[in-house]
Amino acid sequence: MRHLIRFRTTAAVCALLLVAHASPGVGAPPAAPPQPSILAPSRPPAPAGRPGPVRQAVLRPVVSGLNQPVYVTHAGDGSGRLFIVEQAGLVRIFRNGALLPTPYLDIRSRVSCCGEMGLLSVAFHPRYAANGRFFVNYTTETGGRRSVIAEYRVSSTNPDVADPAERVLLEVPQPFPNHNGGLNLFGPDGTLFIGLGDGGGSGDPQGNGQRLDTLLGKVLRIDVDRGTPYGIPRDNPFIRIAGVRREIYAYGLRNPWRFSFDRATQRLFLADVGQNTWEEVDIVEQGNNYGWNIMEGAHCYPPGSPCSVGDLVLPIAEYDHTQGCSVTGGYVYRGSAVPALAGKYVFGDYCSGRIWTLTETSPGRWVMALLVPSGLNISSFGEDQDGELYVVHHGGTVYVFAP
Repeated sequence: MRHLIRFRTTAAVCALLLVAHASPGVGAPPAAPPQPSILAPSRPPAPAGRPGPVRQAVLRPVVSGLNQPVYVTHAGDGSGRLFIVEQAGLVRIFRNGALLPTPYLDIRSRVSCCGEMGLLSVAFHPRYAANGRFFVNYTTETGGRRSVIAEYRVSSTNPDVADPAERVLLEVPQPFPNHNGGLNLFGPDGTLFIGLGDGGGSGDPQGNGQRLDTLLGKVLRIDVDRGTPYGIPRDNPFIRIAGVRREIYAYGLRNPWRFSFDRATQRLFLADVGQNTWEEVDIVEQGNNYGWNIMEGAHCYPPGSPCSVGDLVLPIAEYDHTQGCSVTGGYVYRGSAVPALAGKYVFGDYCSGRIWTLTETSPGRWVMALLVPSGLNISSFGEDQDGELYVVHHGGTVYVFAP
């Protein structure tokens, strides 16, 4: 592995494909090979981007020697610490240039790993500095395969170690060992957002993505500061509809592995892992249906079948499996170290290691540009408290974007 990955940002776009909401049906796939695409609903086709000024930046290694890291984040407590999630069931602390030898949290005895299962994320309460609360998302097969959302607290005697006592908030049965989603993330309003995949199996055989009586294939939103074991925010979209799970915030998702809020606009960007052909990026708003398993990306599913777009919300960008095979959501860059990335959504692919940017050139029009073919297995992106952007290589290293 190279210890320094240099890349160039350009305004060049790999390819563009415009899809309009106006057509009620979508025909068979085009004869030409599919290409990375940008979706601008109800807009005429946009020209391909033209090369712009070239700027340089680097991916600089921060810490290596990790065991299958899948996430990196901060606690918002001003400590400067990075918290790194290892899939087998550890949360590690990186502080002052060193990885601490003692894990912050060790729940390997509770977690079933690996493949798409394991300890998949950690989210620190917005008032963690005062209350010490944090929330994990993991899968277990002990007593039946399920996703577990659980609360822990920091030790009362050591700020670098968690109390091992667990409070389970939510358990969701998983029919298959894949498509677990796995992200816990606090929103700007202090509620906890949870990503859950469709439960697995090719093509969503249980139809969970479109069902509103199950939590699978959804983004959930709960209130961890009231209720037992949690509360339902009063403005959740389905709170007053009988037979619908009130936790649901948005649906029609296959495997929402990683998503994030833009610090400046508070928009929720989500990357949904595709089936066999298309990977997609969505802007998620409450109550919306993002199409799975009626559509994969902006295309009818199964391929060649007729479908009606109707009220389905199409992605802002997609790419086909000549460019990768599993999208990893990132962040809109709001740090200060790399001005060339300011305001761009940065995301990548686990299989190909390609990292792209999305730039909104006018309201609703997004341009996708290849940033770097990193060669990494990108399991996640992450932010520190200052908004600097990190890349997690599943092979054991965390990198930071630097000038």
